[in-house]
Amino acid sequence: MDRLLDKMQEAAMYITSRIGSQPLQIGMVLGSGLGDLAEELSDSVAISYKDIPHFPVSTVFGHKGRLVAGTLEGKRVLCMQGRFHYYEGYGMDQVVFPIQVMHALGIGHLLVTNAAGGVNITFRTGDLMLITDHIRLIADNPMRGPNYESLGERFFDMSHAYDPELSDIARRAATGLDMHLQEGVYMFFAGPSFETPAEIRAARILGADAVGMSTVPEAIAASHMHMRVLGISCITNMAAGILAQKLTHTEVMETGEQVKESFTALVRAITREWPV
Repeated sequence: MDRLLDKMQEAAMYITSRIGSQPLQIGMVLGSGLGDLAEELSDSVAISYKDIPHFPVSTVFGHKGRLVAGTLEGKRVLCMQGRFHYYEGYGMDQVVFPIQVMHALGIGHLLVTNAAGGVNITFRTGDLMLITDHIRLIADNPMRGPNYESLGERFFDMSHAYDPELSDIARRAATGLDMHLQEGVYMFFAGPSFETPAEIRAARILGADAVGMSTVPEAIAASHMHMRVLGISCITNMAAGILAQKLTHTEVMETGEQVKESFTALVRAITREWPV
């Protein structure tokens, strides 16, 4: 067996030994300031990343660095409280390894969330944005290197990286909550520096509505494995050059705290209707 597949199975077997063999239905990646959703799970079991074979360890402030398995709105879910980023020094293969482990656990549905900078000037801090597509201009790709046919094809389609049916469910959930859900294209930057005003102007010209340093590698890996993906960004700040202020990670965390109630309500409503 190929070493990657060995690692996936070893990690999956350890997780199963801790949470039991009841099937998991939805994987969730909770971004900066959004991790408290995992505290909403009932009958939950938490596992530190450092205890899982071959898992990296999250180094970002505000990321608890653990998996939480449990039940949310009648669905069995596995939440990542914190993710791994390219800017932390991890390779793309390490960044997406948890998504591959979710696949090994039998999970075919993925919710990816993030804190993002608003590029669309009609957005406001605290908005939630449904990701309809993404832009990746950096050269590295998580599927670069040997292909594993048991996971997916060498050359795979990304036309609907963010599942249209799941997006419609998110729209209906927001309407039911009387919540305005923005929609737009998320552009991936490597980080860890925030973007320059010139880069944000370029991103807008290219069609981006929000920018960030995560999510896209995970969505690519999930698409490779034919997982159905839903993406939601929290606009935690307006991007460089839009407002006359410096950008800080503290602002990101503070906005995440402010929107966690509406974010949790939206994810709960989506999960309730999620077709698994």
